[in-house]
Amino acid sequence: METASFNGVVRVIIIMVLGYYALKFLLRIFAPIIVQKVVQKAGETMYERQQEFYNAANQQAQQQQQPEKPREKKKIGEYIDFEEIE
Repeated sequence: METASFNGVVRVIIIMVLGYYALKFLLRIFAPIIVQKVVQKAGETMYERQQEFYNAANQQAQQQQQPEKPREKKKIGEYIDFEEIE
């Protein structure tokens, strides 16, 4: 089993720090592009769902617009005008 040397430890720390800053730099460049694509895709998906909903609602409305027969009003009885008695 080998023991860690001071030079090896320093080398690993330097590689980790440089990797961190490289990743930070690359994310600063590519993160806005990735976020823009995600938002655009979400907007397209919501638009498609909205169109599907409106198309389904229009189809249902067209099916329900069949001419209805006028209903006969129920005749309950004749109207009686009551007067108050004092």
